[in-house]
Amino acid sequence: MPSPREADPKLQKAIDNVAATVSKTMAHLLPESDDAEDRLYDAMRYGALGGGKRLRPFLVMQSAKLFNVDETRAKRVAAALEFVHCYSLVHDDLPAMDDADTRRGQPSVHRKYDEATAILAGDALQALGFEILADNQTHEDPRVRCQLVSAMACAAGGHGMCGGQMLDLIGETEEFDAGTISRLQRLKTGMLMAFACEAGAILGKADEPHRKALRNYAHDLGLAFQVTDDILDVEADPLETGKPANQDEAAGKATFVSTLGKEQARMRAEMLVAQACRHLHIFGDRADMLKAFAKYVLERRA
Repeated sequence: MPSPREADPKLQKAIDNVAATVSKTMAHLLPESDDAEDRLYDAMRYGALGGGKRLRPFLVMQSAKLFNVDETRAKRVAAALEFVHCYSLVHDDLPAMDDADTRRGQPSVHRKYDEATAILAGDALQALGFEILADNQTHEDPRVRCQLVSAMACAAGGHGMCGGQMLDLIGETEEFDAGTISRLQRLKTGMLMAFACEAGAILGKADEPHRKALRNYAHDLGLAFQVTDDILDVEADPLETGKPANQDEAAGKATFVSTLGKEQARMRAEMLVAQACRHLHIFGDRADMLKAFAKYVLERRA
């Protein structure tokens, strides 16, 4: 299977550029602290700035381009979303959740610091994400800011990522069919990706048909992303992924691979990616980079 770089160098360059520019924005929005509680800020920076592909920010930036959104505004929203995503990773790695010792090839936050500090760092990263969205530097229109806050809260909360994580925990002790696993992953992974894509439309004050097209694209993309994640969990090299292999199997979690088998899971991912691309017809060739990104999801090795 070709690597993402071999599959589409133009796309990889675009992803790398977004990762660099959004990481710079994140570092600016999360400065070092000399206060007595500076250990908290150290842990926040460690958890948020220590690498990562910045795929959700890439979706924010690409969706914003469709509506000619000011790049500075888009970068702030991309950074806010990535802070929320990083908070979820910090908490996912805790012993009460996935009990992961490493993340991105480095000790997880609770291993680098301690569990209490990791919990607080995750909480603070989440709060920072919403603080950024609510700031008038993100958009001068308070209605746009309210829509951003509301949409990200929905994507991250009980009807989104947190609800999906709860199902993930339940799946360690209960048998799930493919439909339940699809719902789990739509909530856990798909909702934040849906926000990433719709954020550009919110910033650009787009009409409902365009917003719906991006939501539908993102939901199929998010599900395909998780299917490939399940496949990578059983076949990828830990040196490439930066985390241990077979974590889901060891935890007894129900996945697309455990339910459908690897080949059927791969076929499901291919079908979802094709479906995701069809949702973008309303944008014509302006959405070519988003279509290429959907194919990247199938080809990634980490």
